[in-house]
Amino acid sequence: MAPIGRNAAELVRQAERAEGWGYESFWLPENHFGEGAIPDPLMLLAAVAGATRTIRLATTSFLLPLRHPIQAAEQVAVLDQLSNGRVILGVGRGFQPAMFDAFNIPPKQKRARFEACLRQMCDAWVGASIGGAGDDPIRLSPLPVQRPHPPVWVAAFGPKALAQAGGLGLPYLASPMESRQTLEANYALHRQACAENGHNVPAEVPIMRTVFVSNDKRELERVRDLLERQAGETRRQASTAIARRVPDRVDDWALIGSPLQVGEGIAEYRETLGMTHLVATRLRISGFQDSALELSLQLLAELPR
Repeated sequence: MAPIGRNAAELVRQAERAEGWGYESFWLPENHFGEGAIPDPLMLLAAVAGATRTIRLATTSFLLPLRHPIQAAEQVAVLDQLSNGRVILGVGRGFQPAMFDAFNIPPKQKRARFEACLRQMCDAWVGASIGGAGDDPIRLSPLPVQRPHPPVWVAAFGPKALAQAGGLGLPYLASPMESRQTLEANYALHRQACAENGHNVPAEVPIMRTVFVSNDKRELERVRDLLERQAGETRRQASTAIARRVPDRVDDWALIGSPLQVGEGIAEYRETLGMTHLVATRLRISGFQDSALELSLQLLAELPR
């Protein structure tokens, strides 16, 4: 489940409910400077770790080009220790020019920085020397609970990012706004990149989708209409490369319907894409009743798995 809100108390409440309903994981994105920004998802997930016991704590896009690899490896290891081995690390590169400018990072270096950072983090997690000399090497401490390290999934958007994810042999975490048809092509590119680089195709196929479940037909129509408006606004404000990837029809990128309809949609994603994990993002609609959103998540949790 991917929540909304960045208040720690509210996030803890959401995570506790999600765990009680049987959700397997709780996800936070990383974003900077805009309204509702979450610049440090690991810090918020640390608050969640202390209030939960079984639900996995995950990021959709921990942005590696912005970080020093050793400090990032330490932060992830600490969260894995705090949660007793419940971290899933979704990593990304980022795409907003203003963000890279603020961090003084040339955008053309983002993929190289991403890969170098991840490689050094993985080395640190297995106890390799990260400094020192001779008989006095420096090693990461603490190490993660999960060995050799927490699962790493790569958020990818576009052919170059897909090729990089496949080249690393890591699972590809699919975008929440691309159509199923686009995802079919993306997974083909990912499988090809895995094969070309001598990797087995990862078993994990995680996909993010906006999900709303209700038995109220008028409520469903209202949600669909509001999401269509949001998608239109996204297309108008986004760059050309991103705008053309946002489908016109909400049903191409969201699961909206009765429990039966949403269950059938999930089954179709499993059949056509081999989906193993559905990361269900909560609606971000101003003024929409929280009670309806919570009921939607509860109904989704009750669907057969």
